Amino acid sequence: KIKIYNDKRRYGKEVTIVEGINVLDIDIEEVASTLKKKCAAGGTIKDGKIELQGDHRKTVKRTLEEMGFTVEVR
Repeated sequence: KIKIYNDKRRYGKEVTIVEGINVLDIDIEEVASTLKKKCAAGGTIKDGKIELQGDHRKTVKRTLEEMGFTVEVR
């Protein structure tokens, strides 16, 4: 199950975090690239989690569900 949630970083910046993707079964870099394109935002992969700059919970949820994942938004 994939979890999506927001976090506040320095200077009040928001980051959308996607965790729970099994890196052994799925190419996380390809998923991150797709999400960054759909959200038109920068991002990175840290400790098996995808971090996107800004609040993109709705877009990420819709995109991951289209890709066939089960998603939980917190």
